[in-house]
Amino acid sequence: MPSFETLTLSVEDHIATVRLNRPEKLNAMNLAMWHDISSAFQYIDETPEIRVAILEGEGKGFTAGIDLQMMMGVGAQVRDDCDGRTRENLRRVILDLQDTLTSLERCRKPVLAAVHGACVGGGIDLICCADMRYCSSDAWFTIKEIDIGMVADVGTLQRLPRLIGEGITRELAYTARKVDAAEARDIRLVNRVFESPEALRAGVREIAATIAAKSPLSIRGAKEMITYTRDHSIADGLNYVATWNAAMLMSADLQAAMMAAMSKSAPQFKD
Repeated sequence: MPSFETLTLSVEDHIATVRLNRPEKLNAMNLAMWHDISSAFQYIDETPEIRVAILEGEGKGFTAGIDLQMMMGVGAQVRDDCDGRTRENLRRVILDLQDTLTSLERCRKPVLAAVHGACVGGGIDLICCADMRYCSSDAWFTIKEIDIGMVADVGTLQRLPRLIGEGITRELAYTARKVDAAEARDIRLVNRVFESPEALRAGVREIAATIAAKSPLSIRGAKEMITYTRDHSIADGLNYVATWNAAMLMSADLQAAMMAAMSKSAPQFKD
């Protein structure tokens, strides 16, 4: 199992737990963390024994968002004698950061975000890439970029409207106001609110365990179909799932599930 500078990764009972681990900085997302996130979810995707992942934060909150020291260093990172090349370099940096977060969507295994305390700026971009989001009652969320004079550019403005609707996304992006746990549930940013961070971790792990007990091949297919359908027409989605099942339906998982149903036992699936 790989080790990381800014994350911890553990695997137990087919469940990977990825924990942002810069608690002294409220898990601010520095450059090392961006690289670690991408590497962690590539590892999760490629490891057969992992069937589902949980993403959470160490310490008092989930994340304070992008590390401002990293932001201040971008100018030196992209500088070139040619202004056009400087701008092209900056575009590449932004695309690389976008791709880091897209690694959660690209990962074939479901990703469950468990948020406690603050989830700020880049943290919103991050959780929007998860399959589901849950939080504790102390959680709060804000699209903070407008307050530092920039446009959120790594996914929030593209993914959040599809989760909570365009109108409320515009309000939050234009005002940077805080959304508490109860409102997050009301606007469907999160699926469920738990009483405490401890209850959150226990509850999300229970959900993850339920997913891990299902057919891994079918779970991967369901994620693929839902993500694909988000960006395509219903007709395109129906055509794709027909092609998928023509290829994947006659699997050992199908036979195991049917035999278990007939014997009224728990099915056992290959990773």
